[in-house]
Amino acid sequence: MGKNIAQKLIESHLVEGDMSPGSEIGITIDQTLTQDATGTMVMLELEAMGLDRAKTEVSVQYVDHNVVQNDHKNADDHIFLQTACQRFGLWYSKAGNGVSHPVHQERFGIPGKTLLGSDSHTPAAASLGMLAMGAGGIEVALAIAGKPYHLTMPKVMGIKLTGKMPEWVSAKDIILEMLRRHGVKGGVGWILEYYGPGLDELTAMDRHVIANMGTELGATTTTFPSDQEVKRYLESQGRGDDWVELRADDDASYDEYEEINLSELVPLIALPSSPGKVVTVREVEGSPIYQSMIGSSANPGFCDFAVAAQIVDGKQVSSRVSLDVNPSSRQILTDLTKNGYLAKLISAGGRIHQAGCNGCIGMGQAPATGKNSLRTVPRNFPGRSGTKEDSVFLCSPEVAAASALKGKITDPRDLGFPHPKVKEPEKATINTDMLQPPVEDNQKYKLEKGPNIQALPLFDLTPDHLEGPVILKLGDDVSTDEILPGGTRVLPFRSNIPEISKFTFTQVDETFYDRALLNQESGQLIVGGLNYGQGSSREHAAMAPRFLGVKVVIAKSFARIHQQNLINFGILPLTFVDRNDYNTIDQEDVLAIVDLHNQVSNGDEVVVKNETKGTSFKTKFSMSSRQKEIYLEGGYINLYRKLHTF
Repeated sequence: MGKNIAQKLIESHLVEGDMSPGSEIGITIDQTLTQDATGTMVMLELEAMGLDRAKTEVSVQYVDHNVVQNDHKNADDHIFLQTACQRFGLWYSKAGNGVSHPVHQERFGIPGKTLLGSDSHTPAAASLGMLAMGAGGIEVALAIAGKPYHLTMPKVMGIKLTGKMPEWVSAKDIILEMLRRHGVKGGVGWILEYYGPGLDELTAMDRHVIANMGTELGATTTTFPSDQEVKRYLESQGRGDDWVELRADDDASYDEYEEINLSELVPLIALPSSPGKVVTVREVEGSPIYQSMIGSSANPGFCDFAVAAQIVDGKQVSSRVSLDVNPSSRQILTDLTKNGYLAKLISAGGRIHQAGCNGCIGMGQAPATGKNSLRTVPRNFPGRSGTKEDSVFLCSPEVAAASALKGKITDPRDLGFPHPKVKEPEKATINTDMLQPPVEDNQKYKLEKGPNIQALPLFDLTPDHLEGPVILKLGDDVSTDEILPGGTRVLPFRSNIPEISKFTFTQVDETFYDRALLNQESGQLIVGGLNYGQGSSREHAAMAPRFLGVKVVIAKSFARIHQQNLINFGILPLTFVDRNDYNTIDQEDVLAIVDLHNQVSNGDEVVVKNETKGTSFKTKFSMSSRQKEIYLEGGYINLYRKLHTF
């Protein structure tokens, strides 16, 4: 039987395990991607490992999240990252050069290669036929050091695209349709592979939109073929020689099948405050808006901005609306300027920001309290925008631009003129001056650390007896933005765990930090619902709770990356054998686990005693022998120090 694209990519990089769904495998990593919100930890981890030089084919450090320089902290960290790239032999993309994912696609992505990134939207590189995944920073550090990346072998869902895209429907509506059908948990344990005649409707940047937001379904990654469209794109970037064809075999099969008839799609929108709450624009049209934002890694292409420019050309956005334009790369910003599209956006009232993540991660462009904000970004978790009581919708550039003109949520089919047709430039304006290549004599460079950069905290070995209170009980779909928020107040402390830990769970309980300090030494537990830890790959959402003494999280289920991050920093992720036991636990109940080492080493279940109520219940965990070793040593850093294998 033939192979699908995901199987081909994994098989060509497999070094450990077998490709049976559910078993642990290890694959070689060709390229890595880090961004500044997570990359500072990666560089500190490389320093702790004593790495001499990166072992990958390509590793790139981007500065795209923390580009707002309110004081010295972000500026100091940029210098630290630049010197770390010199020291360890990485590429460095300067602040203002653009968001990691579209810039990586422009300059570095190669069909058939593997890419591991310390950003959960790294799967966007699937648009070029890559196997690209997000992971915690320490796993990316290990990949830079030449070690395999380990993951549970996913199943592969084949999504057949048929039909033709109607007017006013775009790639964003395809991924929103997947989220409407499957929700934010529907892709957990799966690779989403798109195929079928409808692919001819999608440019490489359209595929980027879909692959980027596959993360919001919880998917391990997304895969697309490397076909003539990918060849066209790479040639437009002056990299035609990097193209290789990659297709599924004619008799390839999938573990599950899905079909989307593009002809039947309509403009869609995700309601506050989850990417999974998708409805048609018709269902909410007429609601007044305060802000409309175009750009981000989820809609980063030239055409995403150009079509919005055509929609507002010769008009003025509503007086009550802020039209924020976040260019995704300096290259795209240059071509938008050359072709007159930027002037159209400016003339219509657009506010142009520097090329970067910006408002997507709450770094500027925060909306007014409780006022509706339409955004082409990938996420709208509560408070992620930078405003705690926000009301953020996710939509296409077409819907965002139409709504900006009208001052209310508007179905663009009602604008009264045809959907603008725009094309990417045949040859992009290529300027690599803000990309600094690895230096040859890297050993002579030293890390330059500002006063905000602190060493990695040391965590104790895992004890054999754990007992402590349930410091927090949470519901379903808790995101890493709620565990440890982003934004201008928090992200500048990304290289200072003691300081950033003060913001832990402030989105849901402002007393958490002070209460956690009371049991920091003895330890405490968190209880959660389904899909605990969805969203960002930031390992700070594990490190900060661990620093504050959280030793165990018991949930109904976990998001993939966060579950591994918990293990990496010595927090035991347990799931209820009987989910009804969740209802028997109250916040402040004291829970205990005895004979922990034996239970973890010799099985997959752990008995938890509720000392407050005099009861007990069973939990289980899904850890390979490798993961058990990491956990029992108190985390990956402790295991490294024990083995000294680098």
